[in-house]
Amino acid sequence: MVAEPDIDQPDDARTGLNRRKFLIGGGAVGGLVVAWALWPRSYEPNVAATENDQIFGAFLKISEDGQVTVVVPQSEMGQGVYTVLPQILADELGADWRTVAVEPAPINPLYSNGLLAEQWAVSLMPAGAEKLADNAAVRWIAQSVAVREQFIVTADSTSIPAFAGSFREAGAAARVLLTKAAAAKWDVAWESCTVENGIISSGEKKLRFGELIRDAANETLPDPVPLRPAGAGKLIGQDVTRLDLPSKLDGSANFAGDIRLPDMVFAAIRQGPIGDTRLKSFNRAGASKITGFIDVVQHDKWIAAVATNWWAANRALDKMSPVFETKGFLADSDKIDAALREALDEGSGTRFVTRGDTKGLFDKDNGFQARYHADAALHAPIETRTATAEYKDGGLELWMATQAPVAAVQAAARMLNIAQDRVTLYPMLSGGSFDRNLDNDIAGQVALMAKQMGRPVQLVWSRAEDLMHDHYRAPSQARLDAAMAKAGRITALQIKIAAPPSAREQVKRLFDGMDNVAAMRSSIGEADIKAVAGLEVPYDIPNLTVDHHPAFVGVPTGNWRSNAHSSNVFFLESFIDELAAKAAIEPLSFRMQMMNNQPRLARCLTGVAAMAGWDGGLEQSGQGIACHSMRGGHIAVITSASRGGSGLEVRRISATVDIGRIIHPDIARQQIEGGIIFGLAMALGSATRFEKGLPTAKRLRDLSLPRLAEIPPIQIEFIRSEEEPAGYEELGVPAVAPAVANALFSATGVRLRQLPLFGEVS
Repeated sequence: MVAEPDIDQPDDARTGLNRRKFLIGGGAVGGLVVAWALWPRSYEPNVAATENDQIFGAFLKISEDGQVTVVVPQSEMGQGVYTVLPQILADELGADWRTVAVEPAPINPLYSNGLLAEQWAVSLMPAGAEKLADNAAVRWIAQSVAVREQFIVTADSTSIPAFAGSFREAGAAARVLLTKAAAAKWDVAWESCTVENGIISSGEKKLRFGELIRDAANETLPDPVPLRPAGAGKLIGQDVTRLDLPSKLDGSANFAGDIRLPDMVFAAIRQGPIGDTRLKSFNRAGASKITGFIDVVQHDKWIAAVATNWWAANRALDKMSPVFETKGFLADSDKIDAALREALDEGSGTRFVTRGDTKGLFDKDNGFQARYHADAALHAPIETRTATAEYKDGGLELWMATQAPVAAVQAAARMLNIAQDRVTLYPMLSGGSFDRNLDNDIAGQVALMAKQMGRPVQLVWSRAEDLMHDHYRAPSQARLDAAMAKAGRITALQIKIAAPPSAREQVKRLFDGMDNVAAMRSSIGEADIKAVAGLEVPYDIPNLTVDHHPAFVGVPTGNWRSNAHSSNVFFLESFIDELAAKAAIEPLSFRMQMMNNQPRLARCLTGVAAMAGWDGGLEQSGQGIACHSMRGGHIAVITSASRGGSGLEVRRISATVDIGRIIHPDIARQQIEGGIIFGLAMALGSATRFEKGLPTAKRLRDLSLPRLAEIPPIQIEFIRSEEEPAGYEELGVPAVAPAVANALFSATGVRLRQLPLFGEVS
C-alpha cells in the first residue's frame, strides 16, 4: 500500500466555487433553495466592442459594415467549437457565413457551463452525498450555483449540448430585433419579412444587417422569441469553412507561445519528483556561463531560469543542477499495482449501479471471472504548457490556453496575493489538450516570474516537464464476474473497479485551490461515481452491480480524453467477448441478443457489421468488435488486426456512429476519426509506469505512439438522425482498444487484459 502523504490540509479561506459554497454550509436541499433566492440572477454582457459595433446579448455583436462576431465561451482545442457554435447562431440569425467572425468570451457568469456543473455536481458535494446526484433540486442548484460562481469550463464533450440552445436563441433574438427595425422603416408587419445571407427583405425592399443595428437595439423582443423551423436555415448540416482555419494555415493564429511583448524574456522551469517535494539547492554559478542567462526565480516547489531565449533558459537550468527533496511517498508502479489489488480484493466499495439482485447467482459451474489492468495514461498534446504574463501597476495580464479560465485567474491571483479582478486573462487557441489544460499551475508560476522580473515573461514547459508533471488518466484495475445460463445468456454481472477518485481530486484542485498532494490526500477513501463512467452497461442483463473501490496511488490524476470510459469500456467489451467465446456464440450475435432496449446502439452494430464485412470473428480471422454509448452518442467499431514479428498490425478500422443531428459533418468526422486514432494510440501506448517519484516516459518517443504510416484506413459512417446533437468529441476513443484486443484474440487465441496491450502485466 502506498503510504499516505504527510502534509497539512490547505487553508480553508479560498476563493471561487468549492463544496462549502455548493452546499451553503452543508445545509439540506430546502436550505439551498432559500439561499439561492437571495443570490443575484441578472448579469450584463461585458463583450468588448468598438464604436462601430452593436452588442446583441452575451454571444453576438454586429458592426455597421455587417460583420457578425460570435462570442464563444468554450476553449478551442482543435475540436471545432469556434466554428460549430457560431454556425448554430448564424443559421438561426440568417447571416452570410462570409461575414461571420469569432472571438473568445470574457469571464462572466453568463458563460457558465450549467450542463457540466450538473454532471460534476456529485464530485463537488462532500463524500457520502453520492445519492443526492439524482435529486432534481440538487441538479437545479448545481446549475444555479454554476452561474453565480462563473463555472466556465470546457470538458466532457459538453460544448454543443450545453450551448447549442443558447446560441440558437441568441441568433433568433437578434434576427427578430433586426427584422422589427426593418419593418418599422417600411411600415410592414415584421413577421412578413424574410432574412437570408445577412439581408432582410420585404418584397423588393432590402436592408443589410449593418444598416439596422442601431435601430434594432431599441426594439423589444416578443415572449417567447420565435425560432426558425428546423431546416429553414442554410448553414446547419453544411461543411462551412472553419473560422479558425485560415489563420492557422497562414500562421497568423496566435497560440500562447506566439505572444511577443516589448522587453519580453523567456523562462524554463524544473520541478522535482511527484509528491511533497521542495527545492533543496541549486548551483547558480553554473547558469552564469550560459550566454543570454538573466536571472533565477525560485519557489519552494520549483525553480526557473530566465534568459533572452528559451533555449538558453533551459540550458541554464541544466547547469544549475537543482536538487529536490521529497518527503513521504515516492510514486512507484509496483506499489501502485499493489494498492489497486488491495483495494479491489480487500477494500470497501461503493455501489453506483444496481439492477436486480446478484446475490447467490455465482458458482463454480456457471461463473466466469477475469481481471484487467490499465496503466496511467499521459495527455502529451503537441503544445506543452505555455503562458505569458506581464505585471505592472499592481495588476497582471495573462495570455494562456485554459479550459477553466476562472481557475487560471484564481491561481495567478493567489500566487501574487492580489484580487482576482486585478488579473486580466486573454484566452488563447490551444495546440491540442485532451483535457491537459484543466491544469492551471502554470498561471501562478508565470505570474510570480513576471512580478519578480519586472518585465513580461513567457514560460514554456519542456516536453519532459510536461510529461513528468501531468495529471494522468487514473491507473485502474477491474474484476468482472459473470453468471451464465446454459443457453449462453448472461444472467448476472458484477463489476468492481479499483481506481483513485480522480474527479473528486480534480475539483479540489480546480475550485478549492489545493495543490496536487493536498488534493490526493483529502480524497483518500472517497467514492467517485466518475471512476465507473462507461459502465452503465447497455446490455439487457437482469442482475448487475457496479462498485468503485477507491485506492490511493500517489500520482495526481484527472480528466483525459473520454476519462474513465477509456479504460472501463476496454474492461467491459473485452469481457463480453470472453463470455461470447465461452458460450460459443459469435461476438456480434452475442451482443445483439442483449440489445432489447438499445435500438440506436444496435443499429450501429448492424451497420458496422455490414460496412466492414463482419465474418463472425472466427478463429484466426483477425476481426474484433466493440461498441459504446456515451453522452448521447453511440458507436460500434470493427478492427482487423494481427500480431506479427514487428508487433501489432491494424489493417482497417470501421465505425458506425449515431450522434443525432449533425451540425458540421466534416468536423464531426474529424473528431470521430481523431478519437479513433487516439484510441489506437491508447491501445499501443500513451501510458507510463513510475519509478522513484518520476514517470518512466519522459519523451514522446517513450510513448509507443503509432506513426502516420501505421495508421490504417479508417471507415466512418454516420446514421442520419433528428435527435438532439450529442457531444461527440470523445466518442471515438473508448471502443477502439477492446476492438483491437478482440481482433488479436481472434487472430492469435491470446487474450490481452491490460492497457497498453503490450505493456507490463501487473
